[in-house]
Amino acid sequence: MSEDRPAQDPAGADARISALDERLRAARSAEMKRQAVGAPEADANYRLGSRVLSELLGGIGGGALIGWVFDRFAASSPKGLLTMLFLGTVVAFRNIIRISGQKPE
Repeated sequence: MSEDRPAQDPAGADARISALDERLRAARSAEMKRQAVGAPEADANYRLGSRVLSELLGGIGGGALIGWVFDRFAASSPKGLLTMLFLGTVVAFRNIIRISGQKPE
């Protein structure tokens, strides 16, 4: 009928939509600030946990591997494996205690 008038945007005229948009912008801004503040601390904790886990697995696994190889060549069946496994565990825990005593970066 009257096609010469431009169509109005029904979403722009509703005050509830504009209030919702404003609240969404505020929530996104607050979330961005929260993520920016917590990210370095969480990342440092993740690195520290990974380091502790690698020390533990490396010490135990390395001791077991060295002991097994020693037993294969020396034919001293479980003695070398058990001894090196014990020493690897002791070294791993010593390294973990040393890591826990360091000051954070």
